[in-house]
Amino acid sequence: MTAPITGLRVSPEISRPFSPREFAARLRRVQAEMTTRELSALVVTDPANMYYLTGYNAWSFYTPQCLVVPVEGGPHLFARAMDAQGAHYTADLGPHQIHGYPEELVHRPDTHPMVWVTKTAVGLGLLPTGPGSRVAAELDAHFFSPRGYLSLQEGLAGAELVDSAELINWVRLVKSPAEQHMLRTAGRIAEHAMRTAIGAIEPGRRQCDIVADIQRAQTSGLNGLGGDYPAIVPMLPTGATAGTPHLTWSDRVMHSGEAATIELAGVHQRYHAPLARTLSLGPPPKHLVDCADAVSEGRDALLEELRPGRTAHEVHAAFTREIAKHGLTKESRIGYSIGIGYPPDWGERTVSLRHGSETVLEVGMAFHVILGMWMGTWGYETSEPLLVTATGPQRLTNVPGGLTIKT
Repeated sequence: MTAPITGLRVSPEISRPFSPREFAARLRRVQAEMTTRELSALVVTDPANMYYLTGYNAWSFYTPQCLVVPVEGGPHLFARAMDAQGAHYTADLGPHQIHGYPEELVHRPDTHPMVWVTKTAVGLGLLPTGPGSRVAAELDAHFFSPRGYLSLQEGLAGAELVDSAELINWVRLVKSPAEQHMLRTAGRIAEHAMRTAIGAIEPGRRQCDIVADIQRAQTSGLNGLGGDYPAIVPMLPTGATAGTPHLTWSDRVMHSGEAATIELAGVHQRYHAPLARTLSLGPPPKHLVDCADAVSEGRDALLEELRPGRTAHEVHAAFTREIAKHGLTKESRIGYSIGIGYPPDWGERTVSLRHGSETVLEVGMAFHVILGMWMGTWGYETSEPLLVTATGPQRLTNVPGGLTIKT
């Protein structure tokens, strides 16, 4: 049933990001939650979650792939045959746990690789069929298509197929000591990339050339610490477009007297530390200075609340109270959980620091606290990647906050 993988020997130079003991502990936590939810199996299609459980890491998520996790026993990886071979290098899985579907199934209008995957997984006893069994799938994952869902559902022959409700994402929320080390390393790379960005932004330079400098810094890393590609490309809204988030760059030349918001991430072994700053080329207008000062006061207030035992709502409320003193409001969330990231997003899709969120913070959680004020024709943005510790938040970078002015 499985496309054979022959003649492959893992080079001793290949090292996986975490120990087998770390991966085993993660699997136990996931399977314990599956037991609580009375699930027989879990179909994992989010590449971040596949990486979390096995270390599998490749740009292969544009084709159907998944990890099938039974409630007992080890997980099995299913991918395109050419990518399955790469899994032997990166995944903490035995040869019998990696399965490649035939190339002839790629981009076919009359069938789908999930038909083969489901049939193979059922034959291996990984997926139950028929009434009375419950299988969860990551129904909101970016790379799980409706055709994949329908193929899986049909192959389960009556077993109940339910939404995983981000089961693994929530298990990932509290970071192990090894993960915290990855985040600190990512933070150092983020700091290097941001300092590079600030140095690169000058009147007369094209935005695309500035971003090229940023991307080089992200990839080369710092002092022997290699960088990785980010889940989101650098963003550089400039001038009037700084009033809108999530814009990237063009070949437009930078001009004196305008401001730019910079949002990027340092990445190490897929762990992300995002960072944002605002830079003014020349003396900034008073409204931008006043906004930056108000946001700084709000940031200081929220950092006092970002500690174990507080709720996400309380953190958000602290920021909101402070900026309200200056006549400002912010309806959008002020942060979200971070860790492993793959395109198109570096957020974990779990906790948001927003009004009404009663999630209680714990030691080991990590957040991107992003304070963006987008005002239509101008904007101000600053952010910090933070770890929650027993004594409060720990900054992962050391780039001065507030408004940066270059004259």
